[in-house]
Amino acid sequence: MHPCMTCGACCATYRVAFHWMETLPEAAGGGVPEALTEPLDAHRLVMAGTKSLPVCCVALAGRIGHRSRCKIYDARPSVCREVMAAGENGQSSPQCDRARAAHGLAPLTPADWQAYARRAQTGPARLAERRIATNDPGRTLRLNKPA
Repeated sequence: MHPCMTCGACCATYRVAFHWMETLPEAAGGGVPEALTEPLDAHRLVMAGTKSLPVCCVALAGRIGHRSRCKIYDARPSVCREVMAAGENGQSSPQCDRARAAHGLAPLTPADWQAYARRAQTGPARLAERRIATNDPGRTLRLNKPA
């Protein structure tokens, strides 16, 4: 799993402001859903939940520092597309580091990216262990199922 999928700190730290034209259907990903935005000024919108404190983007699903995701990832605003996770592609990201620190999360390290790369290499061939509860509450079956 990409390190951002266990973080979400940037979504609960920064105002997400962008030009209103990013809501048009021809924009990247089909456009940011206008219903999830609020006006900022004559030319810019913000993602709802990011205009004032406490910041938490309306498109964030999950819990900060655990399992999280953007509900509109393919149609996210350009400013979100530009933020890189610290260490991704060998690049530093002060924005990522500040957001993680604001939520008590340690900065991402090369070890985090090495672990991600190892998991990504196994791809769809990797088997995930699934537990299925049976009618007997004291017993669990284990099945290997493709991830």
